[in-house]
Amino acid sequence: MVQTFDCLMRAKAEGGETVLGSQELETHTCYLIYGILEPGQKGRQLNPGPGHEEIFCVVAGVVTLIGPEGSQNIKLGEAFYLKGDVTYILENNQKMPAVYIAAGGHSEGGHEH
Repeated sequence: MVQTFDCLMRAKAEGGETVLGSQELETHTCYLIYGILEPGQKGRQLNPGPGHEEIFCVVAGVVTLIGPEGSQNIKLGEAFYLKGDVTYILENNQKMPAVYIAAGGHSEGGHEH
């Protein structure tokens, strides 16, 4: 049987976001982020960091992504890509919770742990 992880419960216990990474997966190659934004919640910082890349996908609700280019709504089923030391902010301006997942890994020739 494969090992499973209760991302929902972990995210709730860890302030709205959890990362399945090297500790659980015993690899530095990839990781998974699971995040919940409650209605009206603002200020969730997204920053892959030097040598990392992340693909985010909204799996419930609608979020507002705020970055250097301005803001845009990202809806259920839409994804976006961030690379390196960039900072974006996620907000939930809706009346329902929003959930996102992100698959992350190391950039080619990137960062070492």
